[in-house]
Amino acid sequence: MKDKILIVEDEADIAHLIQVHLTELDLDCDICVNGQQALEQALAQNYQLVLLDVMLPGISGLDICRQLRQEKPLQAILMLTSKTSETDRVLGLELGADDYMTKPFSVRELQARVRTHLRRVHALNGQALSGNNNQTHNESTNGQATTCIGQLLVDNRYHKVTYKDQAINLTSTEFELIDFFCKHPDQVFSRAQLLDHVWGYNHSGYEHTVNSHINRLRNKLEQDSSEPQIIQTVWGVGYKLNSAGVH
Repeated sequence: MKDKILIVEDEADIAHLIQVHLTELDLDCDICVNGQQALEQALAQNYQLVLLDVMLPGISGLDICRQLRQEKPLQAILMLTSKTSETDRVLGLELGADDYMTKPFSVRELQARVRTHLRRVHALNGQALSGNNNQTHNESTNGQATTCIGQLLVDNRYHKVTYKDQAINLTSTEFELIDFFCKHPDQVFSRAQLLDHVWGYNHSGYEHTVNSHINRLRNKLEQDSSEPQIIQTVWGVGYKLNSAGVH
C-alpha cells in the first residue's frame, strides 16, 4: 500500500507541482487549498506525512499544526514557509512541527526530506509488528535493541522511551534525537552535527529545528526545563546528554 501524503498549499500551481514530484516517489498525494478543509481531512484520514504551508485561507498553518499535534500526537508534519518568515518557522517548530522547508526549495531536497520523514514514520509504526516477535526484550536481528543510561531507557524495537519507569510520548523525530544522544552520552554535538546525524541534512539556516526539538525533549524529560540536568547546553559548542543527570 502506498504512503499517503497531504499537501496543504493555497497556491494551486505549487501544490500540483509538489504532487507531481512526490508521485515520482510512488506516493499517494491529496491536496487541500483551504485551512479548514485541510484540518478536517488531516484529522479524518490517516496520512503518513502532512506538508503544511503557513499562510492559508481560513485557518492558518500554525493553528492546524497546533490542533494536529493535540489530536494526533504522532503525526509527522513538515512546514513550508517563506524565506523571510523566521517567526513563523520558530512558532511552527514550537507548536510541534517536525521540520520545515523555506520556499523556494529544490525538488531533490523536497524528495529527500520526505523520504527521511517517511522512514521515521515507518520505524515508529513498526512497533505493532515488533510486538508479535518472540525475541527477548534485549535483542533484535541487528543486535542490541535497547540503550540504557541511568534511569533513561530507549527501546529501538518498540520505539519507546521510559524515564524513571514512566513512558515518555515522543514524536518520531524526538525519538531519533534522544536515541542519538543516548548512543553518545556526554559527547557534545553542534547543531550542524545534529542536523546531519538526526535529520540527515546540514544546511545553514535550519538550526531552529534543533533548538525547538531540544526544548521539546526538555519539557518532556526534565523536572525543571529552565535548568536542564539531562540535555545540557555547552555554550559556544552545542548540546550533550549528561549521563549523571539521569541517575
